[in-house]
Amino acid sequence: MSCRIALGLGLLALLAAPAAAQAPPPPPPAPGAPIQGLERLSPDERAIAERNLERWRSMTPEQQQRALENYRQWRSMSPEERQSARQNLQRLRQMPPSERARIMQDFRRWNELPADRKRELERSYERYQRLPPERQKQIQQRFERYQALPPEQRERMDRNLERWRTMTPEQRQRAREQIQERRRQRDRDPGPRPDRPGAGERRDDRPAGGVRPGLR
Repeated sequence: MSCRIALGLGLLALLAAPAAAQAPPPPPPAPGAPIQGLERLSPDERAIAERNLERWRSMTPEQQQRALENYRQWRSMSPEERQSARQNLQRLRQMPPSERARIMQDFRRWNELPADRKRELERSYERYQRLPPERQKQIQQRFERYQALPPEQRERMDRNLERWRTMTPEQRQRAREQIQERRRQRDRDPGPRPDRPGAGERRDDRPAGGVRPGLR
């Protein structure tokens, strides 16, 4: 599975990890309150705790709430999931700037999704993980073709997908039937293709002399 798929499509381990992909410290105390246990830390650990406290105090309420959610989610992760999150972040740092910017844009879009949409995407990712390698490869290739499309075309496909999600099962079935009917009509009457040599010309498969095969 490519790095882009793992980070751009899944976004699960990375989303659960904080910015440093390390076990985040517990929520800092209220302003002015002493930090419990600070004296038991090493000088390096104490410096990290103090920097985190300064960062916390500079956050907006929304950023603090997001940090708390990340902390709770990190605490609920298994050691294997935490290790995966660290590895994903390391891979993210090694990406070209343009690729990294695309991943971070996906990350921000994820944060803006409602909870039910996030759960739907997580279930889709879990289904993807259970697919055979050949099927995963096909999906990966489609995703890469999608990423290579011009922005206008991607937006049009996104709008169509969103309309599909809001359709009832009956509407989806009618849409499938309409697509199949259009394909059958195209197969019956393909018409001239401008990109084919001789398009629009009448094909004459008769041999020299104008006698058709089989008519002697």
